[in-house]
Amino acid sequence: MRKIEAIVRPEKLGAVKDALVALGHAGLTVTEVKGHGIQKGVTQQWRGQEYSIDLLPKIMVMAVVNDHEVADVVDAICDAARTGMIGDGKIFVSGVEDIIRIRTGERGTDAL
Repeated sequence: MRKIEAIVRPEKLGAVKDALVALGHAGLTVTEVKGHGIQKGVTQQWRGQEYSIDLLPKIMVMAVVNDHEVADVVDAICDAARTGMIGDGKIFVSGVEDIIRIRTGERGTDAL
């Protein structure tokens, strides 16, 4: 099993969620996060004063999938979240040792 964490633009959440549901992955966790990557924030003007925002709002979508589904899920997220502009986000894939469903005690892929 693999954990996929995707950090995407807030306005792309609906498209990413729809793409995952279309693949049959209804279980996901969404977190509002702030951060920056290469762009290191943005500089804006308000009432003639220039100010910078170095931590931009983003959304982190987390899903755990079976090993054979990773490529399809990553491709779906990329297609749904891509604008072609700097700040589109990142996807992190890591291993999951075990999953336990608290309610039933099921473990592993049965708990997905």
